[in-house]
Amino acid sequence: MIKPGPRNLITDIPGLLVGNAEDMAVRTGVTAILPESGALVAAVDVRGGASGTRNTAALETSDMATGAHGIVLSGGSEFGLAAADGMVEWLSGHGRGLDLGVRPIPVTAAAILFDLRNGGDKSWTGESPYRRLGIAACEAAGPDFALGTAGAGYGAQAGQLKGGLGSASAVDGDTGLMVGAVVAVNCVGSVTLPKSPVFWAWPFEIGAEFGGLGPPTERPTDGDLAPFREAKIGANTTIGVIATNAKLNRQAARRIAIMAQDGFARAMRPAHTPFDGDTVFTLATGAIPFDPEAPMGVAWLGAMAADCMARAVARGVYEARAINDVPSYKDRFGPG
Repeated sequence: MIKPGPRNLITDIPGLLVGNAEDMAVRTGVTAILPESGALVAAVDVRGGASGTRNTAALETSDMATGAHGIVLSGGSEFGLAAADGMVEWLSGHGRGLDLGVRPIPVTAAAILFDLRNGGDKSWTGESPYRRLGIAACEAAGPDFALGTAGAGYGAQAGQLKGGLGSASAVDGDTGLMVGAVVAVNCVGSVTLPKSPVFWAWPFEIGAEFGGLGPPTERPTDGDLAPFREAKIGANTTIGVIATNAKLNRQAARRIAIMAQDGFARAMRPAHTPFDGDTVFTLATGAIPFDPEAPMGVAWLGAMAADCMARAVARGVYEARAINDVPSYKDRFGPG
């Protein structure tokens, strides 16, 4: 039986912490995903047509890096990649990283979304705010963290609704295997059915974690898409992390990231467009014995990850509050 963990957050995976930091004047934020100690097996899959990432090559299957000491999700488009500088500085200062005889050198990776047109003050001079936000997000890392208009989802937009930061977890009661997802939702597509409060992710909802509305009263036709917001190349992107307590190698971790991208397609319509840079990282703590060479096991874990990611996407939008003239889900449809 699959059920959420006690927090229904990615931090239900023992050994993981998450921290958020926001700049309300700039209308942006950063989310840091940190192992409590050491580096974790990590991988990445980039599926959108307009991605912005840092150090993803270090997570390729042929790379010799031992793992990742942290992952950064950030607003700010290209400027937001500086949040990874803040994470590197913080991790090294706390003694985390590769020991090459000088000072610890952390292996980190980052992905960014575009939130520069949300009405915030983007007129900074000199250093952008993202390095300090990266440090602040690491300082804030813990087992509990805010959803919705928080962290990397602070300035996000999801189609015609306010986007946000979402998270969810899933536990297989028979095996003890767990997956968790955290995602900053900033898609060009819609997360709800046309002219309806029902989320595309409704079949995967557990309990009433994003309103509990159940199935739609009418099924939309195959060509019946919700209207896009004005679309520009590189002006969107949904970015997230899947974590598991399974013992994975790099190849299996990447397969989980690939399958977790299906969660985007289940929760946002359309996904993986030329306008989005949809990116998913995987982190594996290795606490539960697991054969990464067993195809059926990897397939089952990937299916759990995809469903969990779909739930996290819907939760991020459901929990968001408006910061500008873009309505939140609850502004438009009520609390559910």
